[in-house]
Amino acid sequence: MKLARALCALILVATIAAPLDADAQRRRSQRAAAPPPPPAVAQHVTIMDGATGAILACENCNEPIPPASMAKLMTILVVLEQLQAGRISYNTHFRVSEYAWREHGAPSTGSHMFLPLNSYVAVADLVQGAVVVSANDACVVLAEGIAGSETAFVEMMNRRARELGLTTARFRNVTGVDDPEQRISSADLARLARHLIQHFPEFYEVYSRREFTFNRRTQQNRNPLLGAFPGADGVKTGHTAESGYGLIGSAEMNGQRRIIVFNGLPTMAARNTEAQRLMRSAFDDYALRTIAEAGEQVGEARVRLGSRRTVPLVTQNEIRIGGPRGAQQNLTAHVVYDGPLSPPIREGDVVARLVVEGPGFERQEFPLAAGRRVGRANWFARAWEGLRLTFFGPS
Repeated sequence: MKLARALCALILVATIAAPLDADAQRRRSQRAAAPPPPPAVAQHVTIMDGATGAILACENCNEPIPPASMAKLMTILVVLEQLQAGRISYNTHFRVSEYAWREHGAPSTGSHMFLPLNSYVAVADLVQGAVVVSANDACVVLAEGIAGSETAFVEMMNRRARELGLTTARFRNVTGVDDPEQRISSADLARLARHLIQHFPEFYEVYSRREFTFNRRTQQNRNPLLGAFPGADGVKTGHTAESGYGLIGSAEMNGQRRIIVFNGLPTMAARNTEAQRLMRSAFDDYALRTIAEAGEQVGEARVRLGSRRTVPLVTQNEIRIGGPRGAQQNLTAHVVYDGPLSPPIREGDVVARLVVEGPGFERQEFPLAAGRRVGRANWFARAWEGLRLTFFGPS
């Protein structure tokens, strides 16, 4: 069976740590100063395959976290959908309110575009400012212009998050500034980034721009992957006191896309180093395998008092398994269902699930559907089964 062949084909790739150079070790031991602290390691890590959305690595990735400016992905998504619906255009101009200017346009309030009070600014400039330089004032002006107030726009963000199935998302502002009730998991941030990449590919190019100039001021994009990692083209940095330094990063190499998300780093330099390490690991240390095609039969389920004794079980979609390369060698797959099944069974009814698990691999389940219709047995067969159960019990 193809499923068995696919699982058997998963290979182990060993990772061998290089030994520390002996001379370097001796020199370090002779130093009187205390050894340097270990390198900072990211928290709440998600590594996702961009094509399928499969999560390849998860370290507390489902725990809601303060997103900092990474929350602006949802702000921009709502704006893009307003543009797509024709409710606004890139040439629409919104006024810079006192609230946007005073609360989000001063240097002490975080990143901003230096928007003049009471000026009217084009949506085209505002979205670039929000994306490239993470401008808080631009986000608030967009929110007020579209929904009338930041509060009303946040309601739109939360409604859209629910529609997209981002179950951990709770937004309380459009900028990502710390709020005890504003949370989203790194896994949901990765899903949000993937949705934006897939549904707005033309706009997504803005996330790769290295700088943005507005009102004769040029500011740089802080994404440490741009220009430093091959194929990197987005997406968003974040930093607050509560969140630490974080990043949603994406890169495409050899026809494959990876999305990484993390937070919790103590410095910008640590974020830069960890972003490079995690993205490199995303391509080198993790793999995706197809173990069953869509509509492929992977087993059978018993049927009691049916026109057939068994029903074939088929996959609804292509089943692809992602994870560390080494963990894929010892995976097992088995069919689970509550049975025997009772007819009538319609073709396409989900009646079972395929469970894939193994050491070092997060258990995953996939729905299996009936591959054909199974009706009830005739009256004679039902009567005979009743007698058999009476005298011999269930088999």
